[in-house]
This record gives sequence, structure tokens and C-alpha cells, in this order.
Amino acid sequence: MAKKKKKKSGMSLLALVLLCILTAAIALLATEYFYMKEKYAGSAVAYSHEQIRDLDVDSMEYKIVKLFYTEDQLENIRDNTVSVDETAQTTAGNAQQGKDIEIVPIHGSTYEGYMMLVHNPSDISVAVNPYLGSGAAAPSLDEYVSMYHALAGINGGGFQDDGGHGNGSIPQGVVIHEGKLVYGNANTYLGMVGITKDGKLFCANATGNECLEWGVQEAVTFGPVFINNYQVVFKEGTDNLGMLNPRTAIGQRSDGTFMLLVIDGRGPTSFGALYEDVIKIFQENDAVNAANLDGGNSSAMIYDGNYVNTPVSMYGSRNLPTVFLVKGDN
Repeated sequence: MAKKKKKKSGMSLLALVLLCILTAAIALLATEYFYMKEKYAGSAVAYSHEQIRDLDVDSMEYKIVKLFYTEDQLENIRDNTVSVDETAQTTAGNAQQGKDIEIVPIHGSTYEGYMMLVHNPSDISVAVNPYLGSGAAAPSLDEYVSMYHALAGINGGGFQDDGGHGNGSIPQGVVIHEGKLVYGNANTYLGMVGITKDGKLFCANATGNECLEWGVQEAVTFGPVFINNYQVVFKEGTDNLGMLNPRTAIGQRSDGTFMLLVIDGRGPTSFGALYEDVIKIFQENDAVNAANLDGGNSSAMIYDGNYVNTPVSMYGSRNLPTVFLVKGDN
């Protein structure tokens, strides 16, 4: 009796080829998907948002981007608005709590931050470490805001920070408060940033005595000066060896509006900005004068009891010898 031939088990060559092609296609699509997701919705948020703003809404890439965002989110990104904690009550283009204040999101290819517009120059003041000279740690920004019943504030001048362990008790250079020299050598020539009797932003290289002679009421030491009488006076190529960093700066328009700028850095959502980036922001906002304040780990902005930006430290503001405050209702 003849034996029956056994049927060959397994996959035919054609089916194997088709499976290989299908697997390769799926792998290619998956790779492209994750590439697009990282590019347009990845950890580098500032870069991703900048790329989205440049896309044609009818392009294939924009259609792919819509897989990662809602329509509202895309509209916010393209209109340069951001979502913030409602308790902070910070919405671009609107005065807050009856005060002439606006908080406007700022973005660039490597950074995201906020500009606080204070339309009444008399609302701006400088607060100085109340424990100056005692060696005790200076307050943090939120403590200053609470202590002086302020509505808002940003960090101010520099401080001695040997080995990164400074407690903010010793300011850098000279500090002037309420028309008097409260710290430093009045004859030392330094970068000074402050406010005059008539509410004008003062930013120049000068001695403490010169500042007092010119009617400066409040001043901290830092720099460089970016803009003087609409003219850029900063020399390119001297920006911390070209590094991106968190930044804090202050400027003023011809109508008296103060511009308080804080840019985040050293994080996945914002790498930081160059001095040239900060200058461009102030130029686009019609600054008459503008100057740099202490940045890096010190950069912080508070409004109505909440941090507007994301400070480098997970604990919020560092201890600061001086801060700029915006008056509250009390």
C-alpha cells in the first residue's frame, strides 16, 4: 500500500516575503511617527512650538501634528498664548485685579518666558534684604512679596555666591534704597539699574555717588546695559561665552510702562536665551532703555501669590538681596 505524501507545513515563500514587507512598513511608519512626535510634541517644547508656528496649515506635516494636539491647543500655540494656572490669573493682553498690569507670553526657538507690563511707573519699587549686614539669609521672592503686600515681583541685583552656596545676604556692588546708599562703596564704578524720582528707569555704568546726584532713588548692581535711548549699547560676543541661560531683565517704554522680563532655561521646556535674544525682545516692544538683571538660578517672577515662570530650582526662588516689586492694593 502506497504511503500518502505529507503536506509541507509552514509559510509559503510569497507569504514570508509579504510579511517581511509588512513588518518593514510598520517599523518605518512607527519610526516616522515617533520622530514627528518628538519634533512637534517632544521634550523640547520651545523648539516644537516654534516649528509648529512655521508650518503651512494645508501641509501634510501639519495634518500629522494634529494627531498630537487638540484644535484649541494648536490655536494657542500658533497665536503665541499659553495655558497657565488659573489661580495666577495671568492672561495675555488684560489688566489684572484693577491694576494696570499685563502678562504676555514670550517665545523663541530656544526659550519661553513672560513679560510683565506695568503701565503705572509709580507701582514699581525696589525691596532690600531687611537683614542686611546681619549675615542672616535674605528672603526669597515669595517672602518679599508677602512681606510688602506686593501684587507681583521679579528678582533684582546680584549677590556674592561663593561656590554656589550664597544665602543672598551680601549684595553685589552697590545698593541704593529710598535715595540713600545702603550698601557698598559709593565711589566704585559699576553697572547700575534703578529708578529715579520721576519714575524713569535708570541703567548706566556709574558710581553710587553719581546715581544719587542724578536723583536715583532705588538701584541695584548688575548689567550689562542693553539699550540706552533706543540705541543698542551692548557689544555682541560677550554673552557668557555664547551660552543659553535663564534671564531676567527690565526695560521701559516712552509712555512710562515698565517691562519686567523673565525667561526660563536649563530645562526641557526652555533651554534659555542669549543677551541678543533679550535685546530683540525689548526692541520689538519699543524699549527706550533696558538692562540685564541677575539671571540663572535667580530668575523668577511672581504674580498674585503664584510663580508665573518655572524657576530652575524645584523649590522656587533663591534667597535674594534685592527684588523689584509691583505694588498691591494694601
